[in-house]
Amino acid sequence: MTLFVKICGLRTERDVDTAVEAGADAIGFVFSDSPRRIDPATAARLAARVPESVLTVGVFRREPLEYVRSVAVESGIGAVQLHGPEDRAYYDELSGGGWTLIRAAAFGDSVPRCGELGEDMLLLDAPVPGSGIAWDWSSKQVAGAGERWLLAGGLTPENVREAVDVTRPWGVDVSSGVEASRGVKDPALITAFVEAVRAGAVPAG
Repeated sequence: MTLFVKICGLRTERDVDTAVEAGADAIGFVFSDSPRRIDPATAARLAARVPESVLTVGVFRREPLEYVRSVAVESGIGAVQLHGPEDRAYYDELSGGGWTLIRAAAFGDSVPRCGELGEDMLLLDAPVPGSGIAWDWSSKQVAGAGERWLLAGGLTPENVREAVDVTRPWGVDVSSGVEASRGVKDPALITAFVEAVRAGAVPAG
């Protein structure tokens, strides 16, 4: 079994094609305020280039439920990733839509457990999500062992293997760590990141 790899914040055909060809398992489109934000129509066009074997993910931060639902339908994404204070009722409302649900949680004092709010995957991000700053993965247990959780926050082709070896995640997620400049992906870094993850890494569980 190999680690699940998600490349997030893609905005162009080149980004998408590079990630798919490199062997990514999922690609992310950002629909909230960010230099990486794209509109649903663009996401739908890009998602149409993606084989069914690769999960397309829409990333939302503190958005109204109906906005999330309408964008997810219009863009044709296969998964919804939520960053915010959404409760179990919010996840329950989305659960009937056929989307894979991903809950993003910031690293903190408590150890989050995948499925607590009904999500299918848990993404554990840096204390300051989206900052691109690496955090101390080794300080304590970061997530439930053997669960479907992705490590994120400050990962790069240079440090991802160390991060994987220390935390033993089910998968990893990267955005700023494969960019030439803020919001602009670098094809060589995308490829190098996936290669680094695949180079002998074995997930927990």
